[in-house]
Amino acid sequence: MSAPRLRIGHGYDLHRLEPPPPAGSGRPMVLGGVRFDHPVGPVGHSDGDVVLHAITDAVLGALGLPDIGQLFSDRDPRWEGADSRQFLQEAARRMRDLGFQIGNLDVTIVCEQPKIGPAKSEIAGNVAELLGCERSRVNIKGKTHEKVDAVGEGRAVETHAVVLLESAAQ
Repeated sequence: MSAPRLRIGHGYDLHRLEPPPPAGSGRPMVLGGVRFDHPVGPVGHSDGDVVLHAITDAVLGALGLPDIGQLFSDRDPRWEGADSRQFLQEAARRMRDLGFQIGNLDVTIVCEQPKIGPAKSEIAGNVAELLGCERSRVNIKGKTHEKVDAVGEGRAVETHAVVLLESAAQ
């Protein structure tokens, strides 16, 4: 039986938002490798970049590999405050090693603030570079939760990512 030429993966991540210490446990607000000047940030073991976490899980899922929490456990002190770019770079390395490349990636960042629109191109460029693909294969969208639930009230940020991987063999 031959391996499939196409693989689809979905990734999701959500982090609670709090002010930075000493008022809370929030880290700086980083989304897709872009730092935003924002009064609250994600609470997490690593840097809490929900965009890179969701994309990492999408790529790993498409490959049928363990998820981000299994590979980079929040119980492992090595990952305390870690730059999430490391996680996506490792997923991209595994993707290439298994003979796949990015077909396309579609990402939805959900938060009331900060507004994603002004940074979409920069986020897409960062992600494309980390994945080693053309910028045109990465789409970034920003949505709100219309003031509903923790995300809509500005107490959390979430991201959905869907990736299509193609066999790199021609």
